Amino acid sequence: MVSQAPRHIDPRRKSGQAALLMLGVLAAVLAGGLVLFGFGQALGARGHAQRAADLSAVSAAQAMSRNFSRLFEPRFLEDGIPNPRHLSRDAYLSLARAAALRGARRNGGDPRRVEVAFPRSRFAPTRVSIAVRGETRVKLPGERRERVEVRARATAEIAVDPTGLGMPGEASGGGYSGPLAYRQGKPMRPDVAVAFDRMAAAARAEAGLTLLVTSGYRSDAEQARLFAAHPDPKWVAPPGQSLHRYGTELDLGPPAAYGWLAANAGRFRFVKRYAWEPWHFGYTLNPGSASVGWGGGEGSGGALPPFVPSAYRETIARAAQRWNVGAALLAAQLYVESGFDPFARSPSGAQGIAQFMPGTAAALGLDNPFDPAAAIDAQAHLMRDLLRRFASVALALAAYNAGAGAVEGCMCVPPYPETQAYVARILGLLGGAGDIAVADSLEVRLVS
Repeated sequence: MVSQAPRHIDPRRKSGQAALLMLGVLAAVLAGGLVLFGFGQALGARGHAQRAADLSAVSAAQAMSRNFSRLFEPRFLEDGIPNPRHLSRDAYLSLARAAALRGARRNGGDPRRVEVAFPRSRFAPTRVSIAVRGETRVKLPGERRERVEVRARATAEIAVDPTGLGMPGEASGGGYSGPLAYRQGKPMRPDVAVAFDRMAAAARAEAGLTLLVTSGYRSDAEQARLFAAHPDPKWVAPPGQSLHRYGTELDLGPPAAYGWLAANAGRFRFVKRYAWEPWHFGYTLNPGSASVGWGGGEGSGGALPPFVPSAYRETIARAAQRWNVGAALLAAQLYVESGFDPFARSPSGAQGIAQFMPGTAAALGLDNPFDPAAAIDAQAHLMRDLLRRFASVALALAAYNAGAGAVEGCMCVPPYPETQAYVARILGLLGGAGDIAVADSLEVRLVS
């Protein structure tokens, strides 16, 4: 083996290699920094888009909260005068959408790239979803810039804010399913609460009285417990028959207020339901609730069923709007009464498409029961009055068929086979339309 002397490496060459290595490392670090910088830019743009989406959703929900109760105002006041407080569903959504776009624009979002939707859409939507699209240019190695799209979503809702004491915010298990408001710890429909506030303020100002709420909405299960403890139907209605299940009824006190309430409750749309209960008052202005037959618009039992003949569709819709009674209710009733025969006569003497007895027709100013347009208008008028009086579709229908006196005696569907079959058939045609939630005092929540 021949040994070889070690090779001599020029120090200058070694330092040159180290410099090249260092430059490579620096280039890699610089490139990584540019990537991180671009990533940071994208995150920043995403954050701006999310802020725009969040505040856009909150803005829309605030507009919904301000206008929600106006959906349930009647279209017309007495004598057919348009109600300036009424707001259609389309107008309600339009105001919410406009507020969403303004909120996005104020927070850097491009309104042209904002999508507004109302999930769980129904007659009175309470939730709004916002999608915001934006873009940023990300700087990449080599002086390249790439356009990156960013997206953000947010959802807000309006909801009744119960007292925070564990009380349910939604009614269930009765004749009303919807949001609850509380006064003095007692639940009721929110529109009833607003009317009670007005009445209580008047009682304080006019008579120095402080009205007390001793009972409000009760589910059928609660009513069953009450009835088991006091099984006297004159004082405690059996479960399923109490008007408290609709959220419209209030038991009020103190006894010193009974006289003032009897004289003044009607000013605030409350009526004393029973002569023997000076404390029980029911709210009679119930637009928008299918359980009490009000409202002629979308979602409130107002859409005309397909079985309505074309000759009567416009007439029914017009009467429903004039008297603020569900068009579907009127249609189902006419179907059962006469099958839409304007010349129908019953063995008992009822006449025309709406089967009016002569005395009832005269009391309503209906000169010719065989004139279908006039008869349908009178039918809607009478149903409006009965719904206000009894606060229940079933009871109003029973009163139309058997007379108000027969219903008032027991505040139930009287035990007449014809009347019970009549009510059951119409309710079956209506398909068990549910209630529309009515709310006046709502909180805004950003839920996602």
